[in-house]
Amino acid sequence: MHKVVISVFCLLLIPAFATPQDANSKFSPAVRAFIREDVPVIALTHVRVIDGTGAGARSDQTLVISNGKISAMGPADSTKPPAGAKILDLSGRSVIPGLVGMHDHMYYPSPGHSLALYPEHASSFPRLYLAGGVTSIRTTGSVEPYTDLELKLAIDDGQIAGPKIHATGPYLEGAGSFTPQMRQLKDVEDARRTVEYWIAEGVTSFKAYMNITPDELAAAVQAAHAHGIKVTGHLCSIGFREAAALGIDDLEHGLVVDTEFFPSKKHGECPADTSVVERGLLDIDMAGAPIQEMIRDLVAHHVAITSTLPVFETFVPNRAPTDERVLDAMLPETRIEYLKARAKISDGAAKSFWPALFKREMEFEREFVKRGGMLLAGLDPTGYGGVIAGYGDQREVELLVEAGFTPLEAIHIATSNGAEFLGELDRIGTLAAGKIADIVVLQGDPSANIKDIEMVELVFKDGIGYDSAKLMESAKGQVGLR
Repeated sequence: MHKVVISVFCLLLIPAFATPQDANSKFSPAVRAFIREDVPVIALTHVRVIDGTGAGARSDQTLVISNGKISAMGPADSTKPPAGAKILDLSGRSVIPGLVGMHDHMYYPSPGHSLALYPEHASSFPRLYLAGGVTSIRTTGSVEPYTDLELKLAIDDGQIAGPKIHATGPYLEGAGSFTPQMRQLKDVEDARRTVEYWIAEGVTSFKAYMNITPDELAAAVQAAHAHGIKVTGHLCSIGFREAAALGIDDLEHGLVVDTEFFPSKKHGECPADTSVVERGLLDIDMAGAPIQEMIRDLVAHHVAITSTLPVFETFVPNRAPTDERVLDAMLPETRIEYLKARAKISDGAAKSFWPALFKREMEFEREFVKRGGMLLAGLDPTGYGGVIAGYGDQREVELLVEAGFTPLEAIHIATSNGAEFLGELDRIGTLAAGKIADIVVLQGDPSANIKDIEMVELVFKDGIGYDSAKLMESAKGQVGLR
């Protein structure tokens, strides 16, 4: 009997004294199927380092990962891997920080247009985000907040493969929602109560939506800020400058959705025809006083802007690349509807104002950064489809380069800026000794050819290396369903 007690006691002690090699035991078999690298110490040698700070790429470097963190990084000839480390020769490859997606929903439009519905993609999207090199996301508006919160826990516990999730609460929407998946606030007290409730449930940010009233927004911001939580918004009823005065922390999408320049705008109301508002933006002088004053106001109030160029690109006729990876990820019915909608937009190319509006949005984002604003990066997998987790995040970085940023600046926006806004820059967002090993291994050199950001081979999250190709393959044919 005494021997049995001792044996049981020793078994109970094993987890406390487990070696780093046992870390893989925390993962479910489903997650282990995607893991390629999981050792206590691994050295990435002869690799090009793009550290996310905006600094130039450094060739022939060694980066050492120890127990989930970057323990050393420097020239290969002077940075020697520790004894016993696994060595990966990454000649011809580059590493960048894990992307930090700041408008990365967990839902996607369903096939069929009789009612606007956006089913949660808790199966395919976590894997596709991670496969695309996105190691952290902010959900930026949720239609199933409990699902997002439980998904976060499952990923953190190693039961599901996916990025780190910063869960946003349900949309703070006023009367007039276009989908039944958004509850409509009743009044100021309802806005405050909703924020308080979801903070207690575990969300870490909120998103105001198009029909929220100024008083409701003010109440929501005040309640959130009392807990140190930020509020962003895709607004229509409220212009950017008024939102800044009310204390909002971030504004989604950029100039395209700002209604304050519309001459017939009524206070606290979203114009009935937003296309008229959008057309009016084409007459705005980017160097003129109205735009410049708005930008100065946002910068003075420390309000960030989240770029979502991929979703806008889909409205430009003949514009978004036909990406086979995206088409392969779709449910067949979803693919058919997407291609039909895309063709219809192309058929109307002669009358479309979107080519000019898309260019104007790019000009605004560049001007905003030039004047000292913080630009964040996301994809927004909504619209009529075609913008998909992971792939869309990569496309966002490419479009930032097209907008006029250098590849190094675009990578900085998509990594460091997002981490800084989330209060995580001391842990993630750039590559440096002491930081968490959230690292994307790419074939090629995205500092010279930004298209190489699509060439993801291996994604380290907390020092665990995931096989991008296996993650992508596992999600084929699911988008539009789950």
